[in-house]
Amino acid sequence: MNSPEALDTLTDRQAGHLRHFANLSRQPQNDWSMMQGRGTGQDDFGGYRFQLSYMAYAMALAHRHRLPAAPGLFKPVFERFMEKILLPEVWMYWARVSQGGSVFNMHLSETLKEEWNPVGRDNIMYSAYVQSVALLYNYLFDDDRYAAPGALTFKYWSFFWGGKERRFEYDQNSLHETVYWQMVESGYLGVACEPNCVFQICNQPAILGFRMYDLVNGTSVAAEVTDGYQKAWAQFGQLDANGHYNMMMAQDTRAVRANAGPSPWVDAWCGTLMNMWNRDFVHAHYPTQMRDWLVEGQDGALSVRSVERPLIMGQKVVNDDSDFGWAATWASEMGDQETLTGLLRHAERYMGPAWRDGGFYFPRNDSQYDAEGNLTLVEPMCGNALLGYASLNVPNGLWKLYNEPIGADERCQPALVQVGDGVDVLRARFDAPTQRLHFTLRRCASSRNGFEVQIGRLAERGQWSLSLEGQKVAEGFSATIAHTSLPSLQLGEHGLRLDCRDFSDSARFVLAFRAT
Repeated sequence: MNSPEALDTLTDRQAGHLRHFANLSRQPQNDWSMMQGRGTGQDDFGGYRFQLSYMAYAMALAHRHRLPAAPGLFKPVFERFMEKILLPEVWMYWARVSQGGSVFNMHLSETLKEEWNPVGRDNIMYSAYVQSVALLYNYLFDDDRYAAPGALTFKYWSFFWGGKERRFEYDQNSLHETVYWQMVESGYLGVACEPNCVFQICNQPAILGFRMYDLVNGTSVAAEVTDGYQKAWAQFGQLDANGHYNMMMAQDTRAVRANAGPSPWVDAWCGTLMNMWNRDFVHAHYPTQMRDWLVEGQDGALSVRSVERPLIMGQKVVNDDSDFGWAATWASEMGDQETLTGLLRHAERYMGPAWRDGGFYFPRNDSQYDAEGNLTLVEPMCGNALLGYASLNVPNGLWKLYNEPIGADERCQPALVQVGDGVDVLRARFDAPTQRLHFTLRRCASSRNGFEVQIGRLAERGQWSLSLEGQKVAEGFSATIAHTSLPSLQLGEHGLRLDCRDFSDSARFVLAFRAT
């Protein structure tokens, strides 16, 4: 039987996924290496905005459920992702898409115009992610930096064309208000992605953002919106005649587009997110929906059956739907360990897992099947974000994030408040009954700097002792050190400073406080 510590410690691959997220976050501005998908122009579901957001969501789940006492590991990565999601390369597609011209809005093209403000109307497939990630950051780290006026500013200027700078200033509160009123004006059916196209999926991140806003501000916007959403969709049905999630609705005709096929991504993406506020409904329909497109392989491996893309206007659509990755995230959220294990077994066997600079991921592969007919397609959205999300999530992880708020006492508990880029955190949890902070650290072999960890929130904690691998190595009082046999332990700006450059293997620490 596994010990509680073993269950509470990240595997090498889970830690590798977190490092891969961090590695991508550190790439220079507009270096999108390993993130370019098959589609063009950032129009499709594999766009940078989706990869950045779901890596951030995965980190939120990992922090909340697996490493709750390591805010210093996650916070700087969140900040770098926020910087990237505001870059023009992520949202400039909207100037084209806002004009319409697709099969769903071609008849409206004469009434639509080029729109550069990426959050001013429609485009919930971008605005909701900026909204939700900014508010997640505030909620998780108790830091309201994105509430400052202009903190979320979308700006673009080119020397070569377009005239003066295009600049649209928002913050998490004004963006929240913008998205909220768009939702209200829709009658709670949802805000459009492309003009005239209201996807159920794309409105779920906004609901997550509303809930984070409530948790930060003590309001009840999410309850209002989800109640209105349920009533609005009751007349159409959230599911189609075959029991799968309806994909979208046309704003002008109220015609609902079913999940024809069915396509795995429609069910799995919607089900993963909707579980946070509609858990009984999602769980009730999950088994039959998943069964309709799951493919059994050898030795318990599982894959999914994707739908062949039809010709549209004489063209074959090239999109990164990430069917496989979404199936894995859904199984993780549902707590369906058997299915998740089978999918990850298939990924391990046929999808070319790789290590790069200490990070674990599944590199892009455009070949859909191998010679034996095994699914080998890996889109960057799947290999960078979704399989990591599925590995780091816990059963009902998003539901717990949404419904089980962080307590005021938890925010004051001792924690790793700063973690250098060269350190992997495998365990970080404060056990309140025993007054012990358990944390396990190791140096990332590929890193050349950033090996410092600071342990903070020690004021008024009283007498403490630090053990390494079960042996006491230091004692002190609050943020002072009485004596230590560990040269790498010193006082730091935020409390205790620990240099981890010598910890090539995992080092298990316990910081114990005397009960008062």
